[in-house]
Amino acid sequence: MDKQAFFDGTMFDAYRWFGAHLEGDTAVFRTFAPNASRITVTGACNGWGETGLTQDGRSGFWEGRVTGAAAGQFYKYRIYGANGTVTEHCDPYGFAMELRPGCCSVITELDEYTFTDAEWMQTRTSSPDAPLNIYEMHLGSWRRSPDNENGWYRYDEIADLLIPYLQKNGFTHVEFLPLSEHPFDGSWGYQNTGFFAPTARYGTPAQLKALIDRLHQSGIGAIMDFVPVHFAVDSYGLARYDSTPLYEYPHVAVGESEWGSYNFIHSRREVRCFLQSAANYWLEEFHFDGLRMDAVSRLIYWQGDPARGVNGDTLAFLKMMNQGLKDRHPTALLLAEDSTAYPGVTKPLEQDGLGFDYKWDLGWMHDTLEYFQTPPDERPLYRGKLLFSMQYFPNEHYLLPLSHDEVVHGKAAIVQKMWGTDLTDKYAQARAFYLYMFAHPGKKLNFMGNELGLRTEWSEAGELDWTYENGPFHTFFRALCAAYRAHPALQDDYAPDSFRWCEPDPDAPCVFAFERRSADETLLAVCNFADEVYTFDAPRGAELVLHTAWPQFGGNPDADAPAGDALTLPAFSAALLRLAPSEPA
Repeated sequence: MDKQAFFDGTMFDAYRWFGAHLEGDTAVFRTFAPNASRITVTGACNGWGETGLTQDGRSGFWEGRVTGAAAGQFYKYRIYGANGTVTEHCDPYGFAMELRPGCCSVITELDEYTFTDAEWMQTRTSSPDAPLNIYEMHLGSWRRSPDNENGWYRYDEIADLLIPYLQKNGFTHVEFLPLSEHPFDGSWGYQNTGFFAPTARYGTPAQLKALIDRLHQSGIGAIMDFVPVHFAVDSYGLARYDSTPLYEYPHVAVGESEWGSYNFIHSRREVRCFLQSAANYWLEEFHFDGLRMDAVSRLIYWQGDPARGVNGDTLAFLKMMNQGLKDRHPTALLLAEDSTAYPGVTKPLEQDGLGFDYKWDLGWMHDTLEYFQTPPDERPLYRGKLLFSMQYFPNEHYLLPLSHDEVVHGKAAIVQKMWGTDLTDKYAQARAFYLYMFAHPGKKLNFMGNELGLRTEWSEAGELDWTYENGPFHTFFRALCAAYRAHPALQDDYAPDSFRWCEPDPDAPCVFAFERRSADETLLAVCNFADEVYTFDAPRGAELVLHTAWPQFGGNPDADAPAGDALTLPAFSAALLRLAPSEPA
């Protein structure tokens, strides 16, 4: 290993040296703990005795060898602090861990699985003109296995169920909530102890690679949530790893996050190498097609608060990490979950941007959902909530997210967020809302269950309510995704002339109409968010692509194709039309 590069903070493959590596029947253990006075490894490979590691001078690099080791054996480090403490830790660079509540690392060979997805890897694209319709999912609560005491399917087992479902429903990518190891189920993977270890809940690293391989062979991309901001406080993890704050800040004021976890200290070059290497590891070793970076606001501002100012060290780390990842994986997607107005998140680094491909448009999400929670007679007062998104849209490459965060902790399912108490009205509004979302510029993301039209919040303790599958709302959602995949005008999001508001009808302030354009076609979306019927003259020769009030979707049987030049939009409905050439709305 280039140790100078490690201390300079420029490494992206530190995992190739740190961790446990097999050389025949000998395991080589390496870790970085500059303030430890002694380190031993204990595990199945040495009968749970203690084998000492030797420090390279006073460099902080410790190394030891154990003969008779094999893949699959558990191990830990026993770290003796200069202050007299003795603490057992999992390996920060360990490639696998035992199932919680166990906390041992597992000796694992990186090359134990051989991918067969070379064609996919060579032809995948990060082009902003390509369709991107993401299915966000928590792997352990999508479906429950009757053959597992915890109800979990293995990575490779769930492929048989997941892949046909994604294909049938028109999703281009699946995004997994963090699969890196974590002790608490209720954290959903966002408080990690094993940044290089796929969670043992669902199987082995090789089985995860098999899932991704099969996704690629089926034409579906795989994205994983990555957490570079904070980590779990459990004593066996990164916390006070060498008896001192090594990965975290030494000061509580900035060292503890709002989630009760510890914040990484990104000013330390060793920490940068750790996180950069972890991000690269998932892209390089597992062939993930992208990473969604969690809590990016905390990498821009101190504690995510603009009032506290920009954190120069974390921002420098973020730029370096994104640059290094793009240099190594130019077609991988980098997505920012960022709620701030910091400029240039999706601009290239050479233009002083942060280098992400897409930024979550959380402003669009909040404004649009608030509009649909507003009583219809008050909606004319809030028309600007829906107009505002296109005023700032040219600033970034935005992705429209309806993520897990919007359907938990008392926020209600998407359908239940709609105004009113009548379920027929709620579903009608939800269909109109979704057509508006898919016609609006920006890539798409929906959390599992949104497509079914569930009326209950998500919980990681159960599975989705599959009695809704193939119901009227699900039928509508599939048709909407199919329309998105079939029409280039809905995918060409960022060209200056790809969107145009139509002249508003002064007598219908809850009606929104706009065009979407590509080189091949022009589409017209007309959305009636009022609680009364709206009729308009459809452009001559227009083809009705989709109407949210069609009866097969649970709507009004009177919502037919244009009769003459007139098209009726019942209350809370929307329509998508393909215009004849040279026929602007």
